[in-house]
Amino acid sequence: MLDEIKGLLENYHAKPLTYQRHFAVLIPLIKLNGELHLLFEVRSKTISQPGETSFPGGRVEKGETYEAAAIRETMEELSLSRDSIHILGEMDYIVNERVIIKSFVGELKNIKVEDIQFNEEVEEVYTVPVSYFLTHDPIYYEVHVKLEHEENFPFDRIPGGKKYNWKQEKHTVPFYTVNNRTLWGFTAHFTDRFIQLLKEQHIK
Repeated sequence: MLDEIKGLLENYHAKPLTYQRHFAVLIPLIKLNGELHLLFEVRSKTISQPGETSFPGGRVEKGETYEAAAIRETMEELSLSRDSIHILGEMDYIVNERVIIKSFVGELKNIKVEDIQFNEEVEEVYTVPVSYFLTHDPIYYEVHVKLEHEENFPFDRIPGGKKYNWKQEKHTVPFYTVNNRTLWGFTAHFTDRFIQLLKEQHIK
């Protein structure tokens, strides 16, 4: 049996025990008048989280890599050709009990912002100079997550019962204010991390 277990695990692809949905986003860079900008989308009223600022991206389809998903979603949402998207590399990703979101930094080449024909998922697009984020840090706010148990939860089967010392989750949520717009949540996390990487490497 040990040999069989070894054979099983040699070819086994490890994955999270909890079910998570898989998403990918592109962090788009575009040059405007010689200055590098980040491009953002405003989500339309016809989809989830309407009116919020986000990066292009979406769910990873079966048999698709994260990078391919980020490119496909960007092409669909901004009506871009594959040739206009140049991937520079993969950045850090977000993982929790609900989702895994991987991010890729890419340059949008040979296009003008005013010529972008976004689809029905996007209300508008706008850009912000990278230099702005290099000189403006986000404000982080704390969110505390409280556990709630079902009435029939078997407290009598765990040490301490109802007095068990459950670990209380705490999250920090970043907020930017950019030209009277609010940039927060996952998009702000990715933005802040990208800028941190630039600062760590002294890239200006």
